[in-house]
Amino acid sequence: MDATERLHQLFLLNLALQIFDGVATYHGLRFWGEGNPLVANAFPYLGVGGTLCLFKAKACGFLVLLRRLGPRPLVRESLVLLATVYLFFSFIPWMSRLLSLVLV
Repeated sequence: MDATERLHQLFLLNLALQIFDGVATYHGLRFWGEGNPLVANAFPYLGVGGTLCLFKAKACGFLVLLRRLGPRPLVRESLVLLATVYLFFSFIPWMSRLLSLVLV
């Protein structure tokens, strides 16, 4: 697998994690609330759906910009770091919470 293909896979992984975070947040809000104070403070002004769409669009736009930089220094490392952060601070916590609802 060449570096460009690997970079594209990291980009797609990050997009999937962003989409997962938005959907999980939308469905989990009624049980646990929002942990990000910037997002939570925007809910009264834009509504839940609008706020989540805006913040996730911003994050995905940033990922597109990173992807467009291609094989420049630190692009791959940035995508790996972002995926790791969202894996540990979004995917794993949300999956454990959502599965606790299903398994109870």
